[in-house]
Amino acid sequence: MIHSGQQQRICILGSTGSIGVSTLDVISRNPDVSVYALTAHHNHQLMLTQCLAFSPRYAVMADEATAAELTRNLKLHGGTTEVLFGPQALCDVASSTDVTVVMAAIVGAAGLAPTLAAVEASKKILLANKEALVMSGQLFIEKVKQHKAVLLPIDSEHNAIFQALPFNEQTPCYEQALSQLGVSKILLTGSGGPFLERALSTLPDVTVQEAVAHPNWSMGQKISVDSATMMNKGLEFIEAKWMFNCQASDIEVIIHPQSIIHSMVQYRDGSVIAQMGNPDMRTPIAHALAFPKRIDAGVEPLDFSSLAQFSFCKPDYARYPNLQLAISACDIGQAATTIVNAANEIAVAAFLTGTIRFTDIYRINYETLNQIKLDEPTSLEQIIAIDAEARRVAEQRIKQGAN
Repeated sequence: MIHSGQQQRICILGSTGSIGVSTLDVISRNPDVSVYALTAHHNHQLMLTQCLAFSPRYAVMADEATAAELTRNLKLHGGTTEVLFGPQALCDVASSTDVTVVMAAIVGAAGLAPTLAAVEASKKILLANKEALVMSGQLFIEKVKQHKAVLLPIDSEHNAIFQALPFNEQTPCYEQALSQLGVSKILLTGSGGPFLERALSTLPDVTVQEAVAHPNWSMGQKISVDSATMMNKGLEFIEAKWMFNCQASDIEVIIHPQSIIHSMVQYRDGSVIAQMGNPDMRTPIAHALAFPKRIDAGVEPLDFSSLAQFSFCKPDYARYPNLQLAISACDIGQAATTIVNAANEIAVAAFLTGTIRFTDIYRINYETLNQIKLDEPTSLEQIIAIDAEARRVAEQRIKQGAN
């Protein structure tokens, strides 16, 4: 059940990332939300600033050394936040009885365990971590239903689809077939990233600086590279399959370079309902945080008189082979999507450190998917084992390519 109009106490998993920072900005404008816990990897400097501004009861860092540094600096500044560290502490704060809502914004597979802990504690989950559904979609959704948790999408595309669905059916949107709602297609939009018009022959020469320079959105490095390869759209495609209880054939990807329409729902009668707004993650965050009410997000509304262009096209899979690979994996099953996600994390990290070229990201992902036997997982332990094997194979492929 959605708890609206009540004081919400939030745990933000990944508070120093772009989603975490935007969430705290929305909270600063809305006193009905208090901060119970903040978590981060190693950025203790920004965590110190956040703790002094929002006075959470707990802050969780990745390791003991970083936690000790934060504790020392908090004491110097008179902060009262208790500092914890490690994976179990993430699960503990996310599932605390004092928490009503959890922002799941840890990038990558590391966010899966604490997000599942929050689900099992029947929390309201604001899901920005797409890997939870990419890696463990069926298991994750079954646990959401079993524990009567509430799952609300934060990715701008999924939040847009959520807003364009019939209101009474939005929650839970993962239980009813789209055809029963008169929906004929989900239209998942993507900007095409910074290389939409770049010559294909020059893509091997793309630099890290070019890849992370998204034309519309301000995001972290990993997700910016995923946007440049459109693997991000592929992962969103898989996420949409589980979030909206549909099949791959129910979803179509459309390139929309201006990022004004964040996605659309096409109905059987020919109607298409789109959600529009400036490309600012504070809008979906505010929408999910207050749902079904509306609160101030600090985002300027669209000025339609100044919009010069509004264009659409189909994705070119020669330009975006990672998108096609992710869609194919979605058709194959859970093992395939887990492998592609894990391989991509390793490949993107290697690109960011200059170990492989931009176009090698697809090669690593493709070769890893084709090297591992696809046994469908039935437990979280099996999913984690597949994830670990995919990372090992991807790292091996990168080393082989470097020799």
